[in-house]
Amino acid sequence: MFKIMVIEDDKKLRELIADSLDKYGYSTYIVEDFLNIEASFTKEKPQLVLLDINLPYNDGFYYCRLFRRKSTIPIIIISARSGDLEQIMSIELGADDYVIKPFNIEVLRAKIKATLRRVYGEYSDIEDKTLMAGALILDEKSFKVSYLGKVEELSKNEFKLIKKLLEYKNTVLSREDLLSELWDDSSFVDDNTLTVNITRVKNKLKDLGLTEVIKTKRGAGYIFDTSSIEGA
Repeated sequence: MFKIMVIEDDKKLRELIADSLDKYGYSTYIVEDFLNIEASFTKEKPQLVLLDINLPYNDGFYYCRLFRRKSTIPIIIISARSGDLEQIMSIELGADDYVIKPFNIEVLRAKIKATLRRVYGEYSDIEDKTLMAGALILDEKSFKVSYLGKVEELSKNEFKLIKKLLEYKNTVLSREDLLSELWDDSSFVDDNTLTVNITRVKNKLKDLGLTEVIKTKRGAGYIFDTSSIEGA
């Protein structure tokens, strides 16, 4: 999951940006303490920064220069300043793109996606660690599943099941398919174990607000139905 740092002093705009990005599977960190931006950057280790120019204490040009000394992560400037000079200065200081306010949030999201793909690659290690269905995200590094800001931790077997179902979303998988996913050289898994773990996964998805995702197909198996998932 990519973490995006939003440095914008307009509270309404930064919350709008964060809400939109969260729905599409990004993790956002909103800066609220403008005296300690550098410390927040060092601590949070984002994969991309959205940076306004007009900020309290120091402007965005200052932080663009500062971040570029520390890191090669992509920086996208978001600013009401539409002059050529500001855009040229931003690029020369190391910014990757420049978006003029007011902007369409979908245009911003498309630029973020393109920048991340360009910098980290279509099949980057970061992207390989997540599976997504719209706003539902399975993090393979932490064994956590998240949806619209809510997060649930998974056991090893729960993770294996939801991963298999996500990989074959909207396709019926037999009980044998799922049993083989849980089976390994050191543990025997019976049909009852599968039923118990499917129930646990359903309950955790329910706690995220998804009640009709894993459906039982009588005599056939299970299907991970994404029709009720936002953004899928």
